[in-house]
Amino acid sequence: MLKLIITLVHIAALVAITIAASTEAMAQQAALPDLSISVGGNELAGGGSVASSLKIVLLLTVLSFAPAMILCMTCFTRIAVVLGMTRTALGTASLPPNTVITGLALFLTLAIMGPVFDKSYNQGIKPYLEGQMGQDEAITKSIAPLKDFLVKHSREKDLALFLQITRSEQPKDPADVPFFVAVPGFILSELNAAFQIGFLIALPFLVLDMVVSSVLTSMSMITLPPVVISLPLKLMLFVIVDGWHLIISSLVKTYRV
Repeated sequence: MLKLIITLVHIAALVAITIAASTEAMAQQAALPDLSISVGGNELAGGGSVASSLKIVLLLTVLSFAPAMILCMTCFTRIAVVLGMTRTALGTASLPPNTVITGLALFLTLAIMGPVFDKSYNQGIKPYLEGQMGQDEAITKSIAPLKDFLVKHSREKDLALFLQITRSEQPKDPADVPFFVAVPGFILSELNAAFQIGFLIALPFLVLDMVVSSVLTSMSMITLPPVVISLPLKLMLFVIVDGWHLIISSLVKTYRV
């Protein structure tokens, strides 16, 4: 699990190095004044340039963006939305708590995305750290497995929408889809799939609520809230079918087809 997190951090760091390299070239052309940074009495200004400090700032910025990468560039979105809609369909208010849903979604995400991160680490990051590969090639090969995952689980109409929005050329091959198109297209597809799954989960509970409400109305028990009767019945039904196991196993299978 730690290896998966380190893989994401290294991908972000490689991107930061690329951005920093271009920033350094711009800084040298602009002839910016020298700047020295001292930490614990040690001066961190090898060349004494602003570009060195900008590298540190950009690196920290990209690393702080790593949580957003986990949320938007993995299957976390679909899992979290489906689990949240399941809780709403059950009518249990804040049970299970948000922390439990988020934690479960995070660990399921790491389990599902494990092969993708391993492939990214072995193809790009590991050779780069061992000095067997250049920076640009390492970035390309590290990001390629993740982009393949995003494109594979995105609908064509969503990718086409963001190709139109960004005014990008129509790619001839899925591998040619730009990364800035694959990410929002994947998020939109994940939200659509999550709401479809959530509707199918909520439908039997809606039917049960309607049946309970009709029975209470026919018995002239209008003052009794239907939720008082339907909640125990929904919980009993959910436990009988082993709902959590069924939902989680089905979610995992949607990414392994």
